[in-house]
Amino acid sequence: MLPTFQLEHYLGLHEHKATISLCSSGLESMGLEELLALADAKGLALWEQLRLGYSQPQGLPALRHEISRQYACLSPEQVAVFSGAAEGILCTLSGMLDRADHTVVIRPCYQSLESIPASRCQVSAVELDETNRWQLDAERVVAAIRPNTKIIVFNFPNNPTGALPNWDTMDALIQIARQRGIYLFSDEVYRLMEIDPATRLPAIADCYERGISVSSMSKPYGLPGLRIGWVATQAPEVLQATSGIKHYASICPNSASEVLAFMALRAKEQILQRNQAIMTANLSVMDSFFKAQALFEWTAPLGGCIGFPKLLTGEAIDRFALRLLEEEQVLILPGTLYGNPNNRFRISFGQKTMKEGLTRFEHFIRKRQPAL
Repeated sequence: MLPTFQLEHYLGLHEHKATISLCSSGLESMGLEELLALADAKGLALWEQLRLGYSQPQGLPALRHEISRQYACLSPEQVAVFSGAAEGILCTLSGMLDRADHTVVIRPCYQSLESIPASRCQVSAVELDETNRWQLDAERVVAAIRPNTKIIVFNFPNNPTGALPNWDTMDALIQIARQRGIYLFSDEVYRLMEIDPATRLPAIADCYERGISVSSMSKPYGLPGLRIGWVATQAPEVLQATSGIKHYASICPNSASEVLAFMALRAKEQILQRNQAIMTANLSVMDSFFKAQALFEWTAPLGGCIGFPKLLTGEAIDRFALRLLEEEQVLILPGTLYGNPNNRFRISFGQKTMKEGLTRFEHFIRKRQPAL
């Protein structure tokens, strides 16, 4: 049985109380008119001819082809489309794991990456090094592996820290997995959102025969409302395992969303440039904000549009976050929702409302400065 999804439960309780979210996990979303204006002739033809019946379970062939082009060596047959990355995570991990297996999970992470395996088999957690810019220690991963380890699960750029390992570390992980026949499950929803594109890692599905890449239209493209994600892999048994679970879930993707996702992928460069500009400008402002505040420890992220600063006042972050929400209607996410006990919180720089949110945040701090 799956436990309560703490982060989503928290958002359900409090998100409606905020006028500004400083913890949004994604970039400024696009409007339908804006996306349609970017569509090419092929995309518009699909849109005009669209019939709202059931789509193919594995996804619209034209969309699968376009997704496969995002990878170096995958064919459309090695891609399956899901109703968001969340469904891809659920179907893949549920479909591949059973009680006899063991999974290693790199933390902190989005809860489903740990809770779904834990509902199926035994799990060992390996923490990123909080004292060293959230780096991954491959030797600690090796120490956690058991004879029955089937999958190693990780997420880079990392949610919530923005951490990103170098290629040498990732290559070491691939060699470890290859020697033992272990699958590598890589949540890559923040890939293409590196602060420095030169640090971008290749997709795990491209560089390892048992690599499983999960991504979506939500984060780098700013299109979470489409609820279109995918799983890409060279291993055919992975997609076979996912299909049995998907029959109990969405059955097939949303046909209108598939066409819109196709349009967006065809306009990839324009959309990514737009979103990178928002992210880069906002991160500069956020860096300045934290440098001016002695109340926080701040490590600038290497990828994604979120960071994981630490409150140094001694006040519990859960209480601090609720006071900020009550007094300024600004929402941040306590790190306890990620199982981190060290007074951290998730903050975002992907939205156009970020500057107003930081202004209110600063006002809240100044009002309470004597108490803090």
